[in-house]
Amino acid sequence: MKALTKTDFNFKGQTKVYHGKVRDVYFIDNKYLVMVASDRISAFDVILPEGIPYKGQVLNQIAALFLDETADIVPNWKIATPDPMVTVGRLCKPFPVEMIIRGYLTGSSWRTYKSGKREICGVPIPDGMKEHQRFEKPIITPTTKADEGHDEDISREEIIRQGLISEEDYKQIEEITYKLFQRGSEIAAKHGLILVDTKYEFGKIGDQIYLMDEIHTPDSSRYFIADQYEECFEKGLPVKQLSKEFVREWLMANGFQGQEGQQVPEMTPEIVNSISERYIELYEKVTGKKFEKANASDDILQRIEKNIADCLEGINN
Repeated sequence: MKALTKTDFNFKGQTKVYHGKVRDVYFIDNKYLVMVASDRISAFDVILPEGIPYKGQVLNQIAALFLDETADIVPNWKIATPDPMVTVGRLCKPFPVEMIIRGYLTGSSWRTYKSGKREICGVPIPDGMKEHQRFEKPIITPTTKADEGHDEDISREEIIRQGLISEEDYKQIEEITYKLFQRGSEIAAKHGLILVDTKYEFGKIGDQIYLMDEIHTPDSSRYFIADQYEECFEKGLPVKQLSKEFVREWLMANGFQGQEGQQVPEMTPEIVNSISERYIELYEKVTGKKFEKANASDDILQRIEKNIADCLEGINN
């Protein structure tokens, strides 16, 4: 199957379109969002030159499942998933901050810690911790949301001081973040996984807070294999992860971290296929369901356009 790396639709009532790093978002009647999960892949805030077949479907379907399974904790933006690669939902006014919650010292938090810092986003981290070690209690390390370039770490105090989010709203989304992470961890445990860290985005319609965007996908989350974690951690061995970290590690091993003057290593068909297989593996492990590939014989763009148009017509009628 060819990867879907670009869309350029024009739907009835469309007011604008936003082409993000990996998703194309269509705004309809200033009320709805159509989010197309493309097969583009990014790392270190750079869109890589090759798309990954089925990646968009994997992310969209995992997110849809977890939005449904957490709707009792907080309302979310999703209305329908009319296509394996598409979610249609409510247009919210987003908070300009992403809520990142970490249960373990790993990934970027470990790199920060290893550099000698003992505080992340205003949260103190004790001395003597090891890579992949579990925090006594999950920590929230927010970042600002950058339209271009890198998101920046920011503390709870700075968010409130700068007026990015009111103290009342921040307290609410902080509480919701802990509850969502707890639910995600419980679901992961049923499938033999540990939810290590993840991010959530929130917005408002009127006075109501909504959960937005994707949730608990391999692009927004990291998982460990539960029955391998303790032994690997105790022996100081690499802990097997299910996340996009393996893409970042491959890039770093080939001299690329998104810095000026660095070249993305060649993405051969073998590399692309192996990344696609890892995404499908993660879908099946995270959901406990067999991945059903969308019909590869279809014209993907034509299929998506028709499914969205039919969905929008149904919503408006």
